Amino acid sequence: MKLLGNVDFLKSPTAIKFSAFIFISVSFFYLGKHWSDGSRQLIFFSRQSPTKTTPSLASVAYSPNLNKVFNISALINTTEPETGPKPAGSVNSKENSVSVSEPAAPPPPDRIKSYGIVDENGTMSDEFEIGEFDPDLVENWGNGTEIEAETEKEDVRVTFRVKKFGLCKENMREYIPCLDNVEAIRRLKSTERGERFERHCPEKGKGLNCLVPAPKGYKPPIPWPRSRDEVWFSNVPHTRLVDDKGGQNWIARGKDKFKFPGGGTQFIHGADQYLDQISKMVPEITFGNHIRVVLDVGCGVASFGAYLLSRNVITMSIAPKDVHENQIQFALERGVPAMVAAFATRRLPYPSQAFDLIHCSRCRINWTRDDGILLLEVNRMLRAGGYFAWAAQPVYKHEEALEQQWKEMLNLTTNLCWNLVKKEGYIAIWQKPFKNSCYLSREAGTSPPLCDPDDDPDNVWYVDLKACISRLPENGYGANVVPWPARLQMPPDRLQSIQIDSYIARKELFKAESKYWNEIVASYVRALHWKKFKLRNVLDMRAGFGGFAAALIDNQLDAWVLNVVPVSGPNTLPVIYDRGLIGVMHDWCEPFDTYPRTYDFLHAAGLFSIERKRCNMSTIMLEMDRILRPGGRVYIRDSLDVMDELQDIAKAMGWHPSLRDTSEGPHASYRILTCDKRLLRG
Repeated sequence: MKLLGNVDFLKSPTAIKFSAFIFISVSFFYLGKHWSDGSRQLIFFSRQSPTKTTPSLASVAYSPNLNKVFNISALINTTEPETGPKPAGSVNSKENSVSVSEPAAPPPPDRIKSYGIVDENGTMSDEFEIGEFDPDLVENWGNGTEIEAETEKEDVRVTFRVKKFGLCKENMREYIPCLDNVEAIRRLKSTERGERFERHCPEKGKGLNCLVPAPKGYKPPIPWPRSRDEVWFSNVPHTRLVDDKGGQNWIARGKDKFKFPGGGTQFIHGADQYLDQISKMVPEITFGNHIRVVLDVGCGVASFGAYLLSRNVITMSIAPKDVHENQIQFALERGVPAMVAAFATRRLPYPSQAFDLIHCSRCRINWTRDDGILLLEVNRMLRAGGYFAWAAQPVYKHEEALEQQWKEMLNLTTNLCWNLVKKEGYIAIWQKPFKNSCYLSREAGTSPPLCDPDDDPDNVWYVDLKACISRLPENGYGANVVPWPARLQMPPDRLQSIQIDSYIARKELFKAESKYWNEIVASYVRALHWKKFKLRNVLDMRAGFGGFAAALIDNQLDAWVLNVVPVSGPNTLPVIYDRGLIGVMHDWCEPFDTYPRTYDFLHAAGLFSIERKRCNMSTIMLEMDRILRPGGRVYIRDSLDVMDELQDIAKAMGWHPSLRDTSEGPHASYRILTCDKRLLRG
């Protein structure tokens, strides 16, 4: 009692340590009691009653999972790669003893079928065939769409989520929503100017809500460069072009493949010979140097553009979805850049001064109709000092009607201040002026007139054609591009005319974007083995200045990129074309003008966090599925707050998603969602 009443004892180190120990013990007791429940117990607390076999363990117990055996493989997501060793056995309990069962012998591995380019000796070989889809990559998906309801208890609100999108009908295998809208086309007041070949998108609520199926017997596309000369018949099972154009060396049918000899209506003996002829006619047309970006109008199966690729020229091949409706599909199956587009009543979705050369070989377009409004659209897209090559019957035939067409063409091109550089055989080549001086020196009232100074020649989305001459910038912007390949990394003059917040530091922004994507793509190549992917047709859905496409070229990936500039952001298309790349304006709240299954790889950086304010993300994802090939890949680089919904949509479409950290680490606000598309069967 004296000790308890002794104040000096209470101040002693022994008493202080004893009091601290009591306080900590009591604190841990109540913390453990608070955080223990039926499904999660701390090891030193148990709510179980003591038993006969464990009378002394009333307050201390083993884990409640002690007597349970778990199938570890069932708990692991099969879409994620295994990062650790598999469990050697299961844990059993018998009479308070812990024993480990003997590991079961693993099943013998399946025999691997190799369809790659490595032979049985492990050496590289060019002699290989493309196999059927691996059964593991084909899923029996069914046709029904599954929807589940989710109830939020607080405000009793019921929401619906698509658990699984069903397959579309068989007759939608080649469906292009904005070009196959039969109801809208029937309501057109006139179709004489080609209005039926333009965009007529489905009304809101009537868009695509299913997965477009592949044709029966679909195979992985033949890889480039073999695909330039042959594609699988089962992938594009249409013979109309063979019947109509087989005699012109466009296309031929083999046993299970289509063959492309490389000819065209005006170049039956092959595109290479035809290209050599153009270069000899005008030596200043140096393919792969000053001539880098080309537009081929009425391209057929795109042999002109296919053979220009070997000369370091990238060609945008366009044609309408007309009686030869699958020509663009053949072009893309071959691995050649192409789009469905038509000269009709609206501007094409390309910027002013985009193309160094525009080519038309028997493209069946009346250039002089309506005061030359279609050739004025060519003039808008043609770079200052660029060339227009026309191979057609009026150039070389002497029939009265054709001679009249040639006379009208000469008058129109003269009023456009184009210079007829050379006419030889069936080809005529004009050059566009570098400046406005010729236009300004014409007699008053000369038709066509110059466009108003406030007309923006780069405003192209749903803009009607104008029967006027687009003015060239007085400062020479667009005309002073350096030769290829230097122009790829050279900040162009038109960078200063882009409507973005920055003004002084634009060149620094351009260089920073290029460096940013170069480092990222280099890391993809190094860590994710991108050079082993079958990357050929690539779509960058939010391209910026084209840095991603430039990085693919710098890292020597044998692919071409169509750079899409969304209407919701600044129009950077002039910069993309000045770099020697190709691109298009588009609104991702609407379908894209291409056939199903035409791209190997879709890249979307920062797209969904912006576009979700304007439209449903599932609308964009379903369109991505439509244009992506089975076996194709998607990389979505975006903010963390959109990733959960994107993963749910991806799974509902049968994709196999995987969420990855960026190089900035797990605490960054961005993530990378990678998805693989499998071949789905009903």
